[in-house]
Amino acid sequence: MWRLLTLILFSFTGNKNLSAQHKNIVFQTDFGLKDGAVAAMKGVAIATDSSLRLFDLTHEIPAYNIWEAAYRLEQTIPYWPAGTVFVSVVDPGVGTNRQSVVLKTKSGHFIVTPDNGTLTLVAETQGIEAIRRIDETINRRKGSENSYTFHGRDVYAYTAARLASGLIRFEEVGPVLPAAVVKIPYQKAVIENEIIKGSIPVLDIQYGNIWTNIPATMLKQMEINSGDELQVSIYEDSTLKYQGLLKLVATFGDVPDGKPLAYFNSLMNLSFAINIGNFSETHRISSGNKWKVAIKLSAIK
Repeated sequence: MWRLLTLILFSFTGNKNLSAQHKNIVFQTDFGLKDGAVAAMKGVAIATDSSLRLFDLTHEIPAYNIWEAAYRLEQTIPYWPAGTVFVSVVDPGVGTNRQSVVLKTKSGHFIVTPDNGTLTLVAETQGIEAIRRIDETINRRKGSENSYTFHGRDVYAYTAARLASGLIRFEEVGPVLPAAVVKIPYQKAVIENEIIKGSIPVLDIQYGNIWTNIPATMLKQMEINSGDELQVSIYEDSTLKYQGLLKLVATFGDVPDGKPLAYFNSLMNLSFAINIGNFSETHRISSGNKWKVAIKLSAIK
């Protein structure tokens, strides 16, 4: 009898824990840390439930750069346990009619954010289980009803804390929306006529390396191997910004200092660098949905 009760209790507790999101919240903003904005958001969360565990993804997203926010979410979410609640606030349209939502991914993660393009990549890679619009008559910090410029504190941190703590279930966030999000257009990784095309979603900013969205598997499909020389063309929209030959190697030390190379980054995507140098600054290459790349095997062997 006790064993049966234990099994029933375990089952109930498991369901409750799934609803409570394991009390993890991960914050991402473009606020920086020069003032108290991030601390205010965390204060709202802790005031809701002092047992919450608060973490930072980054607060150094370039101001208003929704695309980079989308990329950093996609880059990070797979490494966190299902049930984690993410708050992403890069919101140049704060106070306008853009929707405030919580997206539940098919992987079991929750993202509290404006639906302004931030969810572009996560929706594709993690999948959409459901989306709910935040009902601000319920899920808004008390006393903030007349504030229109800090939804990160008054709506997103507050809703995330209630969700992560188990004070509300996902179904209590607000009304369900169609399973679609606002998307930022970009060049997906494809093979066309023996040319691999992709985009430069982000820079390895500390070192100026160029990260693409082209997976190693795509080069393998084209029978491109370590040691091969690639003809690389980089465009901003349709304007050619760089063209050169880069040797595909395993690591930076495989070429002399100051020499360029192609390699696979920690996400196993094709990247470009200068050994002990800065590719981005040297060739004036940036990143974002408008930056595109095309590669093919060099005719020179």
